[in-house]
Amino acid sequence: GKNCSLLQEMDVIQKQDENCYCYVQNRTMHLQYLWSTLQIKISSREKFRFEPISEKNNCRNSETVFEFAACAVQILWKPETCTETFLSIKQYGEDVCFKIQPFKIEPYIVRVKREMLDGKLLFLFVAGIFLFHFANSLSRSAKFFYLSGIILGVLALLVFVLLTVKRFIPRHSTFWILMSGSWMVSLYFIYCFKENIQWLWSEHKNYLLGYFLAVGITSFAICYQHGPLTTELNITLFTWTLQLTAFVLIYFGVTIPQVAYAVIAVSLCSKGLCYPLGAACHIARKMKHHFKSKKLVFKYLTEEEYREQGESETIRALEELRSFCRSPDFPSWIAISKLQAPHRFAAFVLGSPHVSPAETKAHDEQYGIGSSFLEEQLFETRAQSEQDEPANSVHEEDEENENEMHTQIPFPYATELL
Repeated sequence: GKNCSLLQEMDVIQKQDENCYCYVQNRTMHLQYLWSTLQIKISSREKFRFEPISEKNNCRNSETVFEFAACAVQILWKPETCTETFLSIKQYGEDVCFKIQPFKIEPYIVRVKREMLDGKLLFLFVAGIFLFHFANSLSRSAKFFYLSGIILGVLALLVFVLLTVKRFIPRHSTFWILMSGSWMVSLYFIYCFKENIQWLWSEHKNYLLGYFLAVGITSFAICYQHGPLTTELNITLFTWTLQLTAFVLIYFGVTIPQVAYAVIAVSLCSKGLCYPLGAACHIARKMKHHFKSKKLVFKYLTEEEYREQGESETIRALEELRSFCRSPDFPSWIAISKLQAPHRFAAFVLGSPHVSPAETKAHDEQYGIGSSFLEEQLFETRAQSEQDEPANSVHEEDEENENEMHTQIPFPYATELL
């Protein structure tokens, strides 16, 4: 490390001989660099060898599983020969060192630039949060099952093939040993693919598209043949797998590991507290509904509803009166001794109308349309309006007339109901 050149932000270095470069991380943490990365671009006209240098030669000193996996991949990593390469460094990761070996005497340029908001990191973080909170519903979706099968077949072909032929493996121990080896090989190929994606896309685009298309269609056909998950055990295992994948995405989606651990812990607590919070909210709603005072709601009837209700209630009251008069508890002799027309009362109890046809006709003549009652009311209103006094007395008489109209107009309806 003593003979390596230290890189800083906004550096543009041009050299033509073999040299090594290092970027030393800033140990002071700031939240504004949560999704910030340092982009290093190395370009030349001729091919050169890019060789990363790991400071940790012994992988047993790794603090986390992810650091151990990265260290193991770097041991198997071979130097890359190209004319242009990119290197993305997280803000609070490990110190990065690499060596440039040009094959010919041709200058190469090393550019260092900071990207304050890396879209890839932000996408991984948001995808991890979304995948964790919706893992239960996504595991029951047939479309997401087929999509997951296609992604697994493209990125981890060995794992997908092993899951497909699982029924032909007699022992579970053999299956899990093969599964562990398949995952290690798949992670190595994923790392190599991530580092060489630009070179593969520019040099072998047709082969890359052919691989994606062939493996994607084959994976979809196999998943469609087996069908989506139906048993609760398989759905639960799939849910746990999605949640574990969400934790990995959250961890790689931020540059500060402590923030990733805090987000994972909060996500687990929120998932565990949803049931107590739901029960507390349900109890609170019940208590609020129990202690809430009930307000009386008044409904105003229209004139037509008023007439219909009056007729129906009158008929019901008359039937109740007839039933009471027919009952043995009714003092019939005492009632007959006090009535002026006992024959009419007996006919009413047996079902005859309580109003005779002559009384109905007299009521219509007295209070019906064109009757003398309405004419008297009309002429009284006109005479009072002609004899009104000046301004102050006019309002008082109008109020009196309105009160009289309110007290007199409902009288025909009442007489009709009686």
